[in-house]
Amino acid sequence: MEDNTLQSTPVNLMNLVNYQPGSIVSRQIVKKDKGNVTLFAFDQGQALSEHTAPFDALVYVLEGESEVTISGKPHVLKPGEIILMPADQPHAVRALKQFKMVLTMIRS
Repeated sequence: MEDNTLQSTPVNLMNLVNYQPGSIVSRQIVKKDKGNVTLFAFDQGQALSEHTAPFDALVYVLEGESEVTISGKPHVLKPGEIILMPADQPHAVRALKQFKMVLTMIRS
């Protein structure tokens, strides 16, 4: 479900998700038929294991440091950096330090 409390209201993305020890926290802020936008806060060392998705996904790092592996090739991302995870390619995300990211999934 889309978070309607954010419509037409400026917000600071950093304040919409908080770190929790030993966890990955997510908050979906937009959900549409053609895609969605989700915020994540990863505690250091937490990871999403390798998987594939049928759609392109864009990762934008807000703070901290992460390693995004796409088709076996690791990439270290820092604040302000983005990477596109292409559809149907195996990918994984790991927190090298606590980090927050915006994940935008494009369905068409």
